[in-house]
Amino acid sequence: MQKFVILDRDGVINYDSDAYIKSPDEWHPIPGSLEAIARLTQAQYRVIVITNQSGIARKLFTLDDLNQIHIKMHQQLSNIGGIVEAIFFCPHKDEHKCKCRKPCPGLFHEFANRLNTPLAQIYAVGDSLRDLQAATVSGAKPVLVLTGKGEETSNDNGLQDIGIIPIYTDLAAFVDNLLIN
Repeated sequence: MQKFVILDRDGVINYDSDAYIKSPDEWHPIPGSLEAIARLTQAQYRVIVITNQSGIARKLFTLDDLNQIHIKMHQQLSNIGGIVEAIFFCPHKDEHKCKCRKPCPGLFHEFANRLNTPLAQIYAVGDSLRDLQAATVSGAKPVLVLTGKGEETSNDNGLQDIGIIPIYTDLAAFVDNLLIN
């Protein structure tokens, strides 16, 4: 059986910004995150990114800019033996009320349908309440990291609606735990 891990991007893999990550120059990995992905890759996990990118709808950056950011991420991962197999992103704003923007589960379902895999045994690592809500509603196993908006999320009253979820300091700590169990 194939093993997958779903990751949010901003705040989990790279530093987040309230002003959005708009170019490759603004994209900087959180220490240890790329190495954690490389360790997942080497342990035969298939890593998928599911991310909201409303900066496109806000006209803060273009689809080409987003592709350039992802090329930078892929290149840095490649240099250390890591692979992100696919990136699913929602370009919409909240007011568009689409089904693909987290906390809606649309991109999780799209991933599951494309790869013909059930979500029930797949960890979905995020730093925001909407990441955890999307994972929960889709049937995946939500995990909170305290990087990005994670500290704030850990104190959010909405977290109790999700139930008990594992919390880790960062992606590297989650991967450490996953790979020893």
